[in-house]
Amino acid sequence: MPSASSGTTAASNTMEPRRAADRRQDTEHHKVLLSTLPADHGERRLALGMLMVSVAFFLIAAPFAREPLGQVWAFIPIYEAALVMSDLVTALLLFGQFAHLRSRALLVLACAYLFTALITVAHGLTFPGLFTPTGLLGAGPQSTGWLYMFWHGGFPLLVAAYALHPRPGQEVPLSCGAGRAALAGVAAVLAAVAGLTLLATAGHALLPPIIRGIHGTPLAVLVTPVVWALSLVALVLLWRRRPHTVLDLWLVVVMCAWLCDIALSAMLNHGRFDLGFYAGRVYGLLAASFVMVVLLVENGRLYARLLAAYEGERREHRRVLEKTSELKQVNRDLDAFSYSVSHDLRAPLRAVDGYARMLEEDYSDRLDSEGRRLLGVVRDGSRKMGSLIEELLNFSHLGRAPLATRPVDLDALVRQAIQDLGAEHAGRRIEFVVDPLGTVEADAALLKHALANLLSNAIKYSRNMDPALIKVGCKRGPAEGDVPIYYVRDNGAGFDMRYSSKLFSVFQRLHAAEEFEGTGVGLAIVQRVINRHGGRVWADAQIGAGACFYFTLQPDPAQAEPAPDDSTSQQSHSTSP
Repeated sequence: MPSASSGTTAASNTMEPRRAADRRQDTEHHKVLLSTLPADHGERRLALGMLMVSVAFFLIAAPFAREPLGQVWAFIPIYEAALVMSDLVTALLLFGQFAHLRSRALLVLACAYLFTALITVAHGLTFPGLFTPTGLLGAGPQSTGWLYMFWHGGFPLLVAAYALHPRPGQEVPLSCGAGRAALAGVAAVLAAVAGLTLLATAGHALLPPIIRGIHGTPLAVLVTPVVWALSLVALVLLWRRRPHTVLDLWLVVVMCAWLCDIALSAMLNHGRFDLGFYAGRVYGLLAASFVMVVLLVENGRLYARLLAAYEGERREHRRVLEKTSELKQVNRDLDAFSYSVSHDLRAPLRAVDGYARMLEEDYSDRLDSEGRRLLGVVRDGSRKMGSLIEELLNFSHLGRAPLATRPVDLDALVRQAIQDLGAEHAGRRIEFVVDPLGTVEADAALLKHALANLLSNAIKYSRNMDPALIKVGCKRGPAEGDVPIYYVRDNGAGFDMRYSSKLFSVFQRLHAAEEFEGTGVGLAIVQRVINRHGGRVWADAQIGAGACFYFTLQPDPAQAEPAPDDSTSQQSHSTSP
């Protein structure tokens, strides 16, 4: 018999794979999102193709970056409005993924796109000549230039912070809710943009000049490479963040476009409204659109999956309704069969037993000993058949009768069951030991039926012991999550554990009828009662050393089979009474 410590070990060993399976299931569930989905070969080829087109366009445009073009003032508001909308949509989609995954990395990246959207608004409002000669918000001649530097330096810094964060599922859980964290991130971005805008407008006199007219100053030649280098650092960190997710892969493309944007519009060009100025902003718009497009495509795919799942659920619901209708018809047929068994089969049995009894009483003196023996066999067979029919009806009704649960005093219920079984052990020396069992939420009538079967088994299979010892107890173990384990133990015949799989099947018996009587239905009834209460029943035994049944009355997460740490305890699935 396993000891308590071995039961605890078995339970913990069982729980660990279950937890690992839950973690794997959760991981697989999350892998439908771009932020966690590994980039496959097709995604890599597409990203590489976009990257090659981007580099080719850059190489073509770079030699002509200083070529002056016309001053198309409508280009700026159109470009920046498109940029703001694209970045806001991307930020919103990323905040949505953050709410699902609760990943700090995603929160940082969402804030990065929100930062670019808001600071782009400030950049457009302060652009000289667009709304007023010097720009709105009290802007000075250097406001737009410095806002551009803050904009193109802040985004790569936040992308680098994203790349340095652990992946979703590998981070320390948030100490607050996702909503509060997102609000805090939005507030931080608003404060940062407001502060930088205030510095570039009200405090523009404090900033050194980086633009004069429409051309950059010598200081711009020093500042712009630093900003460009920040994008390069972010790109390197993203590349080192392996294995790449789909989101990582497209961020690499974004940062490459960002490098081309800064190079064309602030390093290789001569000033505003030349080819580099326009081409760089085209790169900026493309860079803002890449992640938004793939996120929108992902949302479309998820919506398609949702529709497919909904249709599958509807089909499954229809199948369940059909099966339910079939089961109801089967139950009606079973009720009709039960009625037939109850009335049509038992009536002939009563007639057979009655006529046999009349022959035995009225014609006994005319029969020899063999005739009287045969009449006894007929009557005994009739009684056994009647008992079997009664057990089958009970077994059938147990599966369909609704549970009437209430708090039940198990100690009183066990004592009552022992008292009701008094006729089965009259004249025998049996020591009943009932440990404190407490109260349980159960159907009293059904539970008493199950206990009576278990106690009747223990009484029957210990008939050759003098005195017989039958113990009813309860054990609560930490490995089972404090689920109470009840048991009924005897010191009787026991059984061979090699055949334990047959114990709870109808009409299966491990002892000959000549040795121990029974119908082979009792343990099936016990199992059905226990299962209907959400528990399980199992046993262990040793031939000639007794047997013990264990059962729970609520779901057992460990699904182990620990035995109470009692040196005399044995487990068994004795056959039915």
